[in-house]
Amino acid sequence: MAINKPASRGDARKPTVRPANPRFSSGPCAKPPTWTRDALSDAPLGRSHRAAVGKAKLAEAIDLTREILGIPADYRIGIVPASDTGAFEMAMWSLLGERPAQMVAWESFGAGWVTDVVKQLKIEATTHTAEYGEIVDMAALNYDNDVCFTWNGTTSGVRVPSGDVIPADRAGLTLCDATSAAFAQDLPWDKLDVTTFSWQKVMGGEAAHGMLVLSPRAVARLESYTPAWPLPKIFRLTKGGKLIEGIFRGETINTPSMLAVEDYLVALKWGRAIGGLDALRMRANANAQAIWNFCAAHDWIDNLAVDPATRSNTSVCLKFTDDRITDGAAFAKAIAKRLEAEGVALDVGAYRDAPAGLRIWCGATVETSDIEAMLPWLAWAFETQLSAQ
Repeated sequence: MAINKPASRGDARKPTVRPANPRFSSGPCAKPPTWTRDALSDAPLGRSHRAAVGKAKLAEAIDLTREILGIPADYRIGIVPASDTGAFEMAMWSLLGERPAQMVAWESFGAGWVTDVVKQLKIEATTHTAEYGEIVDMAALNYDNDVCFTWNGTTSGVRVPSGDVIPADRAGLTLCDATSAAFAQDLPWDKLDVTTFSWQKVMGGEAAHGMLVLSPRAVARLESYTPAWPLPKIFRLTKGGKLIEGIFRGETINTPSMLAVEDYLVALKWGRAIGGLDALRMRANANAQAIWNFCAAHDWIDNLAVDPATRSNTSVCLKFTDDRITDGAAFAKAIAKRLEAEGVALDVGAYRDAPAGLRIWCGATVETSDIEAMLPWLAWAFETQLSAQ
């Protein structure tokens, strides 16, 4: 619920209603609204993750992930180290190189995957890029090559509108970084051979652990192809030419935090209790729509995504469009600073490599009422900063 406070004397424009939870960071993201520290009391702390209780918790996390996301029964789901980054790096180092690659980037994390493939692995690759706010034409890619792309650009607020253009009869693999999309957007599993995400985004879990989802086609590649480069132990998914099945039953490659595992389980159970993926997606949609409506009503701010069909419903990126602004980067930083100083919006500055502006997380753990309470403060901060510049 929102908290009412009196307006500051001398500034009648300052709103009086504040968000109950001002956490709009794009990662780590807000906890589920019912979360409490007491909810973690069942974590088997001080116990081995290889003990029966540890294995059971890890297996439950995998099973609930499958249930909520509707992942096919013949897809493997593994908990791996180093968040989404570790999961995607593991996939690239283990699977790529058998054929040329199509590297797709329209924001900073996708650009990082391009660097790894082109400069580190030195695989034959064609790079397709678009500016922040735009997206690559996914229909123009060669799907007989392996294709690496992000589903939702966390730093650009641009997402793939659907997987319709990905052919069912592709010869290559599709490797999808879905860390800001999973649990908030529809992922077409039949079009995705490798999918990665972290716990810290839509479900508001703790960082450091990643999820690696493999299709049967990806498993077949792992068991039939050996990369030309050496693989660190932390990346190895096969032994003797066969998939290490234990990884996908909760026998993680290195020691997981059972406290973080418990936290993820709490979030998953909350998501299931409110109605699963449909409910989670609807919450994110409502949050994003509140911001889109605000932008439509104010001519000084707009969505960074050029095409409304590609707007993210989780990492909503905004740009200031008023021609009276003299220094866009300084102005945007000052707005974010004002909002944080008032305690109404924390961590909403644009990503360091992105265009100047704001980035407001709208994932399912955020309450729409908090978004709606924050937006008048954004208008106040804009007006105040404009008069101060």
